[in-house]
Amino acid sequence: MSDERGTARGTVADGDAPAGGGAPAFRVWAVPGIPEVTAGDDLAKLIAAAEPGLADGDVVLVTSKIVSKAEGRIVEAADREAAIDAETVRVVARRGTLRIVENRQGLVMAAAGVDASNTPAGTVLLLPEDPDGSARAIRDGLREILGVTVGVVVTDTFGRPWRSGLTDVAIGAAGVRVLDDLRGGTDAYGNPLSATVVATADELAAAGDLVKGKAAGLPVAVVRGLPHVVAAERDEPGARALVRDARDDMFRLGTSEAVREAVTQRRTVRAFTDQPVDPGAVRRAVAAAVTAPAPHHTTPWRFVLLESEESRTRLLDAMREAWIADLRRDGRSEESIAKRVRRGDVLRNAPYLVVPCLVMDGSHTYGDARRDAAEREMFVVAAGAGVQNFLVALAGERLGSAWVSSTMFCRDVVREVLGLPEEWDPMGAVAVGHPAQAPRPRADRDAGAFVEVR
Repeated sequence: MSDERGTARGTVADGDAPAGGGAPAFRVWAVPGIPEVTAGDDLAKLIAAAEPGLADGDVVLVTSKIVSKAEGRIVEAADREAAIDAETVRVVARRGTLRIVENRQGLVMAAAGVDASNTPAGTVLLLPEDPDGSARAIRDGLREILGVTVGVVVTDTFGRPWRSGLTDVAIGAAGVRVLDDLRGGTDAYGNPLSATVVATADELAAAGDLVKGKAAGLPVAVVRGLPHVVAAERDEPGARALVRDARDDMFRLGTSEAVREAVTQRRTVRAFTDQPVDPGAVRRAVAAAVTAPAPHHTTPWRFVLLESEESRTRLLDAMREAWIADLRRDGRSEESIAKRVRRGDVLRNAPYLVVPCLVMDGSHTYGDARRDAAEREMFVVAAGAGVQNFLVALAGERLGSAWVSSTMFCRDVVREVLGLPEEWDPMGAVAVGHPAQAPRPRADRDAGAFVEVR
């Protein structure tokens, strides 16, 4: 369609009604001529100067970046992650370095909205402290300068659950009916509408994004032809109303869903890529491991992280020699020994190894063989629970793993090579890495076959 204002993207919908009918139509355009915004700038004055023809019923869409700049929300940040931490109320989901969090404005989004683009090196942009208040200030300013009643939406770019790609959504609004509640009405066939609430402000934000673009230097757009979405009064709730209340949010925590997914996706992986493993992901898995139950309020787990190739090779070479010696004592042939040693290469081929260990600190001694044996079994079960937590948490980090029992057969060797205390009992080793291929389908198991009810 024609580009009446010489903007980068042009008209999306023509404001004139189509010939022969009065079908609804609107027009949206980007506003050229907005200069580089700095702290203290009056955005209403800048917008009015660039678009003096604003009319009653228009909706002005303003990218949050220029609002943040005008409000001085640029901060020095050598470490963007620290800035994200400061803006985070809770972590909703994490994968590698990507975090989806709830920020101080109540928005659930990637990286708390902290942006390192379009800002000088060594600085980051934070979202406006009060996006609804920012929208009100722009709306009031435009009314004072131009004498018009418009709606204002402050927008930011979001990903969406279950959908690929990004779109602009409303994070602040003034003078706009952000939600259109159609419940209680009927559709074209007379069916009652019982759950339809339209996020009008988000739809407006997305329309504006079509003409603003992400790199065109056009931070403001105008929608004309939808006066019914502009509120006459100032008491509209603002974009905060778009944030789902905790009691109505089915996926607020996602804990059980995430745990179930991680448990069912946990598989033994024996082939890994060369991609390095994020040590932070392994440490987060350890943090999950040590929440396992344990007897007498003890902490019977220790995790030895072999992050250097030298430490892994030194341990595995020593273990191989010990294993070969055991197999020879068993009378195995050299061919049989070579075949078995090759099967143990899963540890050698992994880019990261972890040796979980059991410690009996806090255990009780009864002086009775039966009770002492049961005491140790309790601690072994707790160690197994910790290892299971660890493996599941690695799956949640999208890391493959294989638990191999080999260190349990040469504990003295492992303790000597790794310099571990005598009271630490290695409980196998865990190979960690990025899977080289998708796992084969898991054989179906009927859970009922493993259940006895009394």
